[in-house]
Amino acid sequence: MDREWLSKIRNNTGLTHDEVASDVGISRQYYGMIESGLRNPSVDLAMKIATRLKFKWTLFFDNKGNKTLHNKNNEKEVI
Repeated sequence: MDREWLSKIRNNTGLTHDEVASDVGISRQYYGMIESGLRNPSVDLAMKIATRLKFKWTLFFDNKGNKTLHNKNNEKEVI
């Protein structure tokens, strides 16, 4: 799950991975893993990154909600 949107926001600010990471108190490597989707930030860290890059912190969690699917028998299945 690549967070291309996060990379675009960061690039538009002219900041590097290292600068954002330093500003929010994490390693450059960990920030890179968050941006590439390999790691998910805590709520606190999501808020710090979003504040630094000036976007709504809930973007990190928009795709995490439950999805309701319909199976062949029209029964709802929540995953």
